[in-house]
Amino acid sequence: MATTEPAHLDVVIVGAGLSGIGAAYRLGAGHPGKSYAILEARDAIGGTWDLFRYPGIRSDSDMFTLGYPFRPWREAASIADGPAILDYIRRTAAEHGIDRRIRFRTRVLGADWSTADQRWTLTLSDGSTLTCGFLYTCAGYYDYERGHEPEFPGLASYRGRVVHPQFWPEDLDYAGKRVVVIGSGATAVTIVPSMARAAAHVTMLQRSPTWISPVPGRDRLADRIRALLPADLAHRVVRAKNIAFTTGFYQFCRRFPGAARKLLTGLANRTLKDDHAVREHFTPTYDPWDQRLCAIPDADLFQAVRAGTAAVVTDRIDTFVPEGVRLESGRVLAADVVVTATGLRLLAFGGIEPRVDGAAVDLSGQFVWRGAMVTGIPNFAVCIGYTNASWTLRADLTSRLVCRVLDHMDREGLTSVVPRPDRVMAREPLLDLASGYIQRSIDAFPRQGDRGPWRVRQNYLLDAVQTLRGDVGDQLAGTRARAFQGVR
Repeated sequence: MATTEPAHLDVVIVGAGLSGIGAAYRLGAGHPGKSYAILEARDAIGGTWDLFRYPGIRSDSDMFTLGYPFRPWREAASIADGPAILDYIRRTAAEHGIDRRIRFRTRVLGADWSTADQRWTLTLSDGSTLTCGFLYTCAGYYDYERGHEPEFPGLASYRGRVVHPQFWPEDLDYAGKRVVVIGSGATAVTIVPSMARAAAHVTMLQRSPTWISPVPGRDRLADRIRALLPADLAHRVVRAKNIAFTTGFYQFCRRFPGAARKLLTGLANRTLKDDHAVREHFTPTYDPWDQRLCAIPDADLFQAVRAGTAAVVTDRIDTFVPEGVRLESGRVLAADVVVTATGLRLLAFGGIEPRVDGAAVDLSGQFVWRGAMVTGIPNFAVCIGYTNASWTLRADLTSRLVCRVLDHMDREGLTSVVPRPDRVMAREPLLDLASGYIQRSIDAFPRQGDRGPWRVRQNYLLDAVQTLRGDVGDQLAGTRARAFQGVR
C-alpha cells in the first residue's frame, strides 16, 4: 500500500509502468533528498505489460536493452513474454522501495502551472489536489481506454465473437475454433502463432504486407558472455553489443533499402521455402523502417504458416457475413472468433492537458527539447521511447536528463525552467514513422524541430552523448528563486 503523501512534492511522476519505475529509481538515486510520488491511474504496477493480456504477449525488443541498465536481466530468454516482463518491473519496484511511493487508482484530471506560485496544481480523480515543483509524465503515448476500431460493414450480422487485443476477455475459449486475426502489425504477428497452438486454424488477414524479421528467442552469445563474466559486467557488455547491432541494422535499412529488402525476404524464404508466398504476403511496397519492423522470435509466425496451422491472406474486407468475413475478392473466411488487431490510439501525455496560468496549451504549436521537455510548459517533461529500438533506452536517458535539469536548477537557484528555441525552425512530426496508428493522431502532439536539441533522433549512441554530456542549460530559460508564499 502507498503511504500518505504530503500536500506538496518536489516531483510527481505519472505512470507506474516500465518508464515510471525507471524514472523513480533515477530520481531516488540522483536526488535522494527530493520528495516524490508516482500517480498510477490503474490499480497495479506494470503499465502496458499489466494492461495487455492477449495470447503470446511479448516484447519485440531484447530484454538486455528493454530492461533497466541498473538491474541485469538474468533470465534465459532474450525475447521475453509479458508475464516475465511484468514480474521484472514489479521486482525492481519492490527491491528499491519504489512500490511504497505509488498512489494507485489516482488519475490526473487536471494540471495547472502557476507562474506566481512557481508550482503545479494537480487535480486528481479521488477529488483531492496535489502540488509539485516538477511534473514528469511516464504514461507512454497509448490510449489505455480505447483501441483503434475501424467500422466494419455488416459486423452486426456476424454470429461469432469479436475481440480486441487491448481488452482480451478472460473467458474466451478458442480451442478447436476457426480464428481470423485482422491486422499485420506487432500484435497480430504475436497473436497468430500463439493462438495457432490451440485453435483449429488461424488466418491473419492483412490489407498489405508488413516487414517481418525472425530473431533468436535466446541469445547464445549473451549466454556465453554471462557464463564468463560477473552478472553486472556481463549485462553491460551484452547491452552494448545489442545496442550496437540494433543501431547498425537500422542504419543499414535506411541507407541501403534495396539490400535490406533482399535480406528480409531472404530470411522469410529460408523458413517458408515458398517464393510466391513471400512475394505476396511478406514483401511490402514501402522500405524497411518506413514503418516499424516486426520481430518474430524463432520465426514462430513463419513456422506456423509452414506447418499449416496458420495462414496469411492479403486482401480487403468487403463485409462481415454471419459465418465470417467476405473479402473484396469474393472469398469468405469462416470464423468462430475474429480478433481485431487493428492498432492502438495515441494519447498525448497520458491524457493530461497541461494549462499554464489557467490557459490551455496548444500542444501542436509547441516544440520538444531533447525529446523530453516542451516549449511553453515550465517544469514539465514527457517520456517517449524509441520507435526503432527498445523503448527503455530513450526512457532511461530522459529520466537521467530530468535529473540533470533538476541539478541545474538547484545549482543555479532556479525555481522553474522552460525550453525556448533561439531561432525559427521548421515544424516536423514528433515521430517520423508512416505507421497508421501514428499518422492518425500525431497532429495532437508537440513537434520536433530540424536541428540540434530540437531534433528527436532515433539514435541512442548520439542521444547518450548529448543527454549525458551536453550543456543541460542550452536553450533553457530559467526563473530565479525568490520567496513564494505557501510553497513550502
